[in-house]
Amino acid sequence: MISRGIVLAGLLCAAVPGSARTQWFVEAAEEAGIDFRHENGATPEKYMPETMSGGGLFFDYDGDGWLDVFLVNGGSFVDAGAAAAAAHRLYRNDGDGTLTDHSAGSGIGVSGYGMGACAADYDNNGDVDLYVTSMGPNRLYRNEGDGRFADVTEAAGAGYDLWSSSCAFGDVDNDGDGDLYVVNYVDFAVDNNKPCVHTGDVPVYCHPNVYNGRSDVLFRNDGDGAFTDVSRASGVHHAGGKGLGVVFADYDRDGWTDIYVANDSVPNFLFHNRGDGAFEEVALFAGVAVDRAGEPLAGMGTDMGDVDGDGLPDAFVTNLATQTHNLYTNLGAGLFMDSTYESGAGRATLPFVGFGTVFADFDNDGDLDIAVANGEVIDNVALFQDNRTYPQRNLLLDNDGTGRFTDVGPESGPGFALEKVGRALAAGDIDNDGDQDLLVVNVGQTADLLRNDGENAGGSILVRTVGTGSNRDGVGAELTLRVGDRRLVRHVKAGSSYLAQSDLRVHFGLGAAERAERLEIRWPG
Repeated sequence: MISRGIVLAGLLCAAVPGSARTQWFVEAAEEAGIDFRHENGATPEKYMPETMSGGGLFFDYDGDGWLDVFLVNGGSFVDAGAAAAAAHRLYRNDGDGTLTDHSAGSGIGVSGYGMGACAADYDNNGDVDLYVTSMGPNRLYRNEGDGRFADVTEAAGAGYDLWSSSCAFGDVDNDGDGDLYVVNYVDFAVDNNKPCVHTGDVPVYCHPNVYNGRSDVLFRNDGDGAFTDVSRASGVHHAGGKGLGVVFADYDRDGWTDIYVANDSVPNFLFHNRGDGAFEEVALFAGVAVDRAGEPLAGMGTDMGDVDGDGLPDAFVTNLATQTHNLYTNLGAGLFMDSTYESGAGRATLPFVGFGTVFADFDNDGDLDIAVANGEVIDNVALFQDNRTYPQRNLLLDNDGTGRFTDVGPESGPGFALEKVGRALAAGDIDNDGDQDLLVVNVGQTADLLRNDGENAGGSILVRTVGTGSNRDGVGAELTLRVGDRRLVRHVKAGSSYLAQSDLRVHFGLGAAERAERLEIRWPG
């Protein structure tokens, strides 16, 4: 087999003998130097983006092996001064537990009302680039390699001027460079804002059913620094979507990366890659479009990963309270089963409104757990529902190794006792101590850095892939680590959750094992 990349770095963190506490999260944003407060410009008119914004990601923009943080600000639709001051923030990791604000001089500007971001080395030059989505013009920033970014949106042909939400990079045509998928939501605009009320006279943020959906966009990377919009030609142009979350994954393991989109109150999309430049929308047939009752849910965030150890990526989607967040188990042969209640995810998530979500092994026991950022959509919901509040606590669902989950947030440290209005959620090892930390962006509030101060009861391995024949970041690669009689399967993803992206490096918890026997990488293409 011809190798299409290399493992650039592997970090092995040993277990702490006799340690019992495996995960313990503390809120460390202020201690680390992150002083970001999201501006949502809330108004009596209740423009929908005011309650939907708040993006962020972990990425190593300077290539020093330490995760940096990028936070997407919102803005204001009525106050020009507040809109201009709602700057996005770039924090550089100093490698000593602190981060320094390097926003000034970074070249990353304010454009429209900010939503989310994703990052990948789209031009394969060794520096990770950045795409920012907005209610208004999106922006592509090329990393210049010296701490600065250049706005190359127009030259690259990657701009869009709708209400875009999440985005993700992935090599859909296996040609060795990263293509870009941009999720668009509804046709809201300030001049077509529809006043919505509850019980006749209480103004509220509108349900998406009062607006028409927008089609998503697939930009093919032409390999020369430019992109071509191939949405219609590829078959991903669907006017019925109201997209909020997206993740790339080769769910049927046929060697071609597929695209899963979480849609709000209409069926989700699963675009099966046919390998000839075209996609077929198969979500209903595959079993991931609606719930087991055949009803579309309020899909917000999504991620894919192998939660039951069979080597196949399963799907998780966050929804509104009383709907549950849904887990779809991959059965193989292109089919999924809604296992929300059998897995325990249904009972744990029923009271919550979920947005960002990630699969990650937070206790280093070798299986993927689930974290969810929760927060209501309607800011004044307490006026008419006694048991509901705008801020909510987040969820940490522990996997028992078979794909069954228990909410362990209340016993996992003060970080999970916070009640805020959560939106974006990303996972990554920001302090390189061998366990997974969390970044949470809260609408209209300060951001949270939930540092995992567990005592590493299980060892771990952290791997960075660098493509040679594949795209530079190895996005789309499938990594299989053999630990004793277990096969741990993970994937390199550049965009998932909601308005967010997690660490491009791949983390494996080793549990009680002292070593791993073999690492196999199935490169894209």
